[in-house]
Amino acid sequence: MFPNSGSQVVLALACISTVLTAGCIAERGAPVLDRSPQTRPAPAKPATGIVTAPAPRPGEARPEFYTVRKGDTLYSIALDQGLDYRDLAQWNGITDPAVISVGQSLRLTAPVAIAAAATATTAPLQTAPGVQARPLGETPIDSGTAAALPPAAIVSPPVVASGAVVSQPRAVRAPYSDQTFAQLSGAKPVPVPKPDPRPATGEGGETVNWGWPWSGKIINSFNESATLKGIAIAGKLGQPVVASAAGRVIFSGMGIRGFGKLIVIKHNNTFLSVYGHNSELLVKEGQNVAKGQKIAEMGSTDTDQVKLHFEIRRLGKPVDPVKLLPPA
Repeated sequence: MFPNSGSQVVLALACISTVLTAGCIAERGAPVLDRSPQTRPAPAKPATGIVTAPAPRPGEARPEFYTVRKGDTLYSIALDQGLDYRDLAQWNGITDPAVISVGQSLRLTAPVAIAAAATATTAPLQTAPGVQARPLGETPIDSGTAAALPPAAIVSPPVVASGAVVSQPRAVRAPYSDQTFAQLSGAKPVPVPKPDPRPATGEGGETVNWGWPWSGKIINSFNESATLKGIAIAGKLGQPVVASAAGRVIFSGMGIRGFGKLIVIKHNNTFLSVYGHNSELLVKEGQNVAKGQKIAEMGSTDTDQVKLHFEIRRLGKPVDPVKLLPPA
């Protein structure tokens, strides 16, 4: 009567077991795999993409003002602050560098008006977007239109017969440049020189290619407590003193106590080099010099023996030259 009763019972038990197992799994919480597409997080980036030189440590940054103390000269203040004394005089309206007074406050940075003027002299001419600048002296379309338009927006129309209507060509509007002006006027375009890929030398950056100013024996090492913070190199009277690196001479003469006949070279906005006790000075202020160029002859001015006093200053503060110079 129930030929398949055994099979049905087995099937029923299997179904019940399956339901119970599923319930247990549901109670435990089966793992869930989320196969939906996900966006991977972007790799972490540095706060800035530009690696710069380390910021000056506390006390290294040049202050905005300096108060003159007893014994100061404009030359010594400029040297201690890493500045050209002529700039210092100009910023403070000083006509005679030898005349400053104790307690006087000196500005150590360019006034805003001077800095803005320097920027204005080098800033390119700006015109309205899409407007061709008009060469000076060009006749406007007419007085009524000229009064309503800015000068840079006026473009001279082509000359046509009386009564004719011209719809083409339209006036070309483009930012002014020598190339554009030459093309529109029919002149042969002037080739634009490609920028020099070599790094600029002189006033920018932190890098200086240092060399020894003389190959003699070091007879005095760098000492923070010394009156003159540098090194002394032995030599004979008249032996050559050469520029330790390329730069511009910002001082050549006497006027800073203890240095004798002195030369100071500015290599960039950070570093100066100092050459003291010379017998003869062979370069003038404002002169550009190359690394290894003879700038003076060794002497004993303002000291007790023939030697070269040599300093490297960072932001006006002496640092140990041996740490920056190549191995002797």
